[in-house]
Amino acid sequence: MSEQHPKNSEQKVGVIRRLWRWWRRPSRLALGTLLLIGFVAGIIFWGGFNTGLEATNSERFCISCHEMRANVYQEYMETIHYTNRSGVRATCPDCHVPHEWGPKMLRKIQASKELYAKVFGLIDTRQKFEDHRLVLANNEWKRMKANNSQECRNCHNFEYMDFTAQKSVAAKMHDKAITEGKTCIDCHKGIAHKLPDMRDVPSGF
Repeated sequence: MSEQHPKNSEQKVGVIRRLWRWWRRPSRLALGTLLLIGFVAGIIFWGGFNTGLEATNSERFCISCHEMRANVYQEYMETIHYTNRSGVRATCPDCHVPHEWGPKMLRKIQASKELYAKVFGLIDTRQKFEDHRLVLANNEWKRMKANNSQECRNCHNFEYMDFTAQKSVAAKMHDKAITEGKTCIDCHKGIAHKLPDMRDVPSGF
């Protein structure tokens, strides 16, 4: 086996040294190029991430699952949140996904558990859905109570209500809710979906 020529070895060592010097002290051009590439890559990543996030935050995505389209979506279509005199529609994510970035991310992580139900067919028939309706509703009521009905308050807020323009019963109940520190979901269960058998609902909900 022939020995490596000393000149070739010196050339390789020289290349490695130059690379090492460049790495330790990159030129302004090289540093600027790296920063520019990083900036562009960051924009592309963030744009792609937000595009994907918004795609999963649409009514079309929500009802792409048979479980939602055949059950709660049909009920929602019969309510004032779907069709009303003003033409303002509250879609699935408007009521079930917070608008703020942090709470939205947390909700998305929590919702990933629903993939398990989808994969294993836990509610893939009407009967299975009805069997789980109370549990599903209870989970959502607890979540909304814990965040002070945050999604409801994106459109409905006590501070902006004109009680004089409301029916006397509604004005009285809203005034009472403020006094007692209640939140929207305390009184407005079933506003968009059929209620489960309320005889089995734990006290406090």
